[in-house]
Amino acid sequence: MLRLKDIKIVCSMEELAAIPEGKVLINTINAHSYNTAQKDELFAKSLTPRPAEGRLQGKNPSPKGEGNFKREGNCVKYLIPDGASVVKACRWLKAKYQPKERIAGWDLFEFEMGRLEAPLNPPRRGKPVAILPEDGRESAAPRDSLDESDSPLDLHEPSWDPINMPKVMFMGSSEKVLGLIREKAKVVYPHIEVVTYSPPYKPEFTEEDNAAIIKAINDANPDLLWIGMTAPKQEKWAYSHWNELNIHCHCGTIGAVFDFFAGTAKRAPKWWQEHSLEWLYRLIIEPKRMWRRYIIGNALFLWNVWKEK
Repeated sequence: MLRLKDIKIVCSMEELAAIPEGKVLINTINAHSYNTAQKDELFAKSLTPRPAEGRLQGKNPSPKGEGNFKREGNCVKYLIPDGASVVKACRWLKAKYQPKERIAGWDLFEFEMGRLEAPLNPPRRGKPVAILPEDGRESAAPRDSLDESDSPLDLHEPSWDPINMPKVMFMGSSEKVLGLIREKAKVVYPHIEVVTYSPPYKPEFTEEDNAAIIKAINDANPDLLWIGMTAPKQEKWAYSHWNELNIHCHCGTIGAVFDFFAGTAKRAPKWWQEHSLEWLYRLIIEPKRMWRRYIIGNALFLWNVWKEK
């Protein structure tokens, strides 16, 4: 059983930024996943963090991560609080770890993608690169906003190596959504190579399905891996097949973010997010799909948290 009172949670964006490089699995926890973990032992185990200091090294560990994990339990995992309800529950329970802020899956996505893109996208004279809003449109500063003493960049030469651009893999969702992700990434993250894989749409994968997914990931050898198959399927899949993934990078299970970035689903406006009402916005937008999760689920969350007290 997963207990908020004891579980280690990343408490701030600063702690997120301090997660070491290498083969690391980053999951999110919200009221829905907390409820599900109370009755799904594998899911609870998938979410339970194992920080890097607990990593057991295998024989001849390589920089790419091959051979670093001898068994399932050695999966290095971090857990971020994707929900104001989790943050508030930890405070009420006087939990061992006290998140200072909500860190949504979208926040994780923007942070990790930005970390790969930013070093390769320096400001250029006349049109400094600005942070892109969620709609993907670039905001340019005025031409005179740069000091004349700034060293100009040669606009005719790329400031990055196009052959060795960092590679990000999106595994999950439909080919339609992945196609939209590839197109939008060209605009929002032009210095990142994006590769995708759409697994079969079925409740459970066969051994052949799993082997094909694992081969696609290992062949891609990405610098960042996103898995989006909805919870708890995505977390359990990543955890169960972790030893078979010969990757050297962070891996995030971010489900709905695939649709948010592709534009096939709309995230709540800022006001709703800032007032911890994103769940209500989703309920209003998709009542038939979300009523059980948020009406019954929120009541169940309060009951499960109260039992921890």
